[in-house]
Amino acid sequence: MPDIIKILPTEVSNKIAAGEVVQRPSSVLKELLENSIDANSSKIKIVIKNAGKNLIQVIDDGQGMSRNDMHKSFVKHATSKINKIDDIFSINSMGFRGEALAAIASVSMIEMSSSKINENDGYFIEINGGKIISEKEIIGNKGTSMKVQNLFYNIPARRNFLKSDFVELKHIINVFNNIALSHNKIEFTFINNDEEIFYLKKESLKKRIISIFGEKIRENLVPVNENTQIANLNGFILKPAFAKKSRSNQFIFVNNRSVKSQFINHSIFSSYEGLIRDGYYPGYFLFIDINPNKIDVNVHPNKTEVKFDDDQHLYSIINSAVKHCLGIYQVIPVLDFEKDPSMDVSYNNVKSISKVPSIEVNSEFNPFHIANDLEFENLFFKKSKDKIESDQEFASKDFIKIFQIFNKFIVSATTSSLIIINQNLAHQRILYESFLKSIFQKSNSQKLVFPVEIDLTKRQLSMFNMIDSEFKSLGFIYELEKTLLKISSVPDQFKNDSIEEIIDNFLNSESDFDSKKSLSNSDFFAKALSKSFSIKTGHKLNLSEQEFLVNQLFSCKEPNLSPDNKQIFITLSKNDIENIF
Repeated sequence: MPDIIKILPTEVSNKIAAGEVVQRPSSVLKELLENSIDANSSKIKIVIKNAGKNLIQVIDDGQGMSRNDMHKSFVKHATSKINKIDDIFSINSMGFRGEALAAIASVSMIEMSSSKINENDGYFIEINGGKIISEKEIIGNKGTSMKVQNLFYNIPARRNFLKSDFVELKHIINVFNNIALSHNKIEFTFINNDEEIFYLKKESLKKRIISIFGEKIRENLVPVNENTQIANLNGFILKPAFAKKSRSNQFIFVNNRSVKSQFINHSIFSSYEGLIRDGYYPGYFLFIDINPNKIDVNVHPNKTEVKFDDDQHLYSIINSAVKHCLGIYQVIPVLDFEKDPSMDVSYNNVKSISKVPSIEVNSEFNPFHIANDLEFENLFFKKSKDKIESDQEFASKDFIKIFQIFNKFIVSATTSSLIIINQNLAHQRILYESFLKSIFQKSNSQKLVFPVEIDLTKRQLSMFNMIDSEFKSLGFIYELEKTLLKISSVPDQFKNDSIEEIIDNFLNSESDFDSKKSLSNSDFFAKALSKSFSIKTGHKLNLSEQEFLVNQLFSCKEPNLSPDNKQIFITLSKNDIENIF
């Protein structure tokens, strides 16, 4: 019988291995930036085109590489960061595995040029699919330029799995934010599709946070500074009032490396117990300095997971440090010596007498009277008039009881069956069809008495510009002045007091909707917005809200599936229940 075990060709094994390191364009950017940082760069420029699918270029002024080093850098497991096995347990550099460039080169087209410090000549090398196409000597600036083009061009299936430009750019900016925050002494320039999105000069950590997330975050930063024998903590936490429904303002760094850690997140979250609302998450920029011998960063190829030798004591240290800082900020105002005086209110304005606003009172208003059920339902959902008849028809069915369990499911019992509905998925379906109708038909807008002004971060502005037309077609009327979004009219589905929160949640959403599975950009937008705007698990509904949600769901064209094709409800017949017993 012939042998059946075969050694895979190098080009095949390289492409398989590339899947661990190069998952999407943001993975490439992360590896290139880490190489630039390890090269002691003081200035780094990033150029992105088409969300990194066509081009990711990183240019630095680091120490550069020789011709031989450039060749070796594309060989798997070739690295300058470690020499022996013991070095893995005392990592001080950002990279160390020697896999990234080999993996990237195997699935893209690369142009690399580099010149070492104190040398007149440099070298250029071009690689396609892991094979050298051309190379030559050049005269260039000191440092290294790495240009990665047409990612996954030789693996069409992998390229098809990439998400929309909106989603991929979001991940790219997230990677950039992590690197820029942890290396505030490096000057960064970020260019997307020929437009400069970020220019970050060398600055303090606090100013770097404000440069990325906007001026409004300044007053909500509470400093953390705790030194112990196990680890040193520094950075900032955000005041409870600045908590968000997304985790977009949560950053953890261990020895200046961005990491993900559930136990650290839980330690900080528990410190805010009783200070933030359910469904909201605190924000923080926490830096942990610890002996490299006490941690293991060689857990996963992406190097974002870390194991700690003494995680229980570290948990307690972080928890108590955050509680201490929250307690101090409650009683002592934070002195900000870095604040720009030009942002303060002038002395003349402080002395000026404020104008008393005029107030009109409706003497016939009765706060305890609600005209009808429809008016009450509109306090929770915006109900369109053309749904009333279908709601009445559904209400005529033989429902006996309706109630909520676990603040997650709505249970509706009839004489012959039991229906269990996921409230979050049901509301997504209702909003999705409502948003689509508004987009493709003439949408109704409600003019705001007082326009809503939202100061977008640079990341949010980039995201917003990509779905600008969909926002307008939905019924938003607004003006955009630099980063200030002034909204004067909103769609009927929106509550006036939640507009800023809804838009903020949408632009910071951690969900990755696949636009390729959507019928159009409008369909993709409606799906993403419905998920951001929908009521969440853990939200308690009263009886009228439960009934209204069920009525609206079964008035939809497709009540069975959510916008991302998840089952919304299950039905248990009398026989099904009897068979269980």
